[in-house]
Amino acid sequence: MSGIDWSGVDWGAFGLSLKLAGGSAAILFVVGLLTARALAWRRFPGRSMLEALVALPLVLPPTVLGFYLLVAFGRDAPLGRAFESLLGAPLAFSFSGLLLASVISSLPFAVQPMLRAFEGIPADLREAAWCSGLSRWRTFWRVELPLAWPGVLSGLVLTFAHTMGEFGVVLMVGGNIPDETRTVSIAIFDRAQAFDDAAAGAMSLLLLGFAFVAVSLVYALEQRRRG
Repeated sequence: MSGIDWSGVDWGAFGLSLKLAGGSAAILFVVGLLTARALAWRRFPGRSMLEALVALPLVLPPTVLGFYLLVAFGRDAPLGRAFESLLGAPLAFSFSGLLLASVISSLPFAVQPMLRAFEGIPADLREAAWCSGLSRWRTFWRVELPLAWPGVLSGLVLTFAHTMGEFGVVLMVGGNIPDETRTVSIAIFDRAQAFDDAAAGAMSLLLLGFAFVAVSLVYALEQRRRG
């Protein structure tokens, strides 16, 4: 570690990645909980279609997903046009567009661990809470969420780590605008293209260490949930 030259690290890009990952995790905490709980406890027409839609970013190439999001965020698309008319700024090639794209691409990383955690809660435990006088809302906060918390936290950690390292969707939707859409993965690509192996290696090492810690934490939480 002492022999690594940290002077070439783009700390601005690293900070932007942390901001993007934190924002995505915060949004997906709410969206993931609602989606996972609905899929775990409810049976409704089109449920399999919703599950497939949630899991789609796992199998789609990031450039394909990024291309369709770029089209949807453009000024000629209803979503992009509505966003610009309301806020006066384009959705594509902006941090707001990058945040929305990251939420969509990271959705399965948040939902899947949360879904498995909620599915692991016995149905009779919820029914016992209702029979004890707890409302559905209080049952969620006092029974379901504490039991599902390791899975919820795993989903947030995976979301954060995935967003930190995302490249294809970020490049397609955000481009490479300094202090706006240039994340650390884009900065690594730029340094590698410029044959600056020292800077690219230092930033890659940061992401490698971050990913290792995140995955280790997920495995530890999974062991705790099973226990």
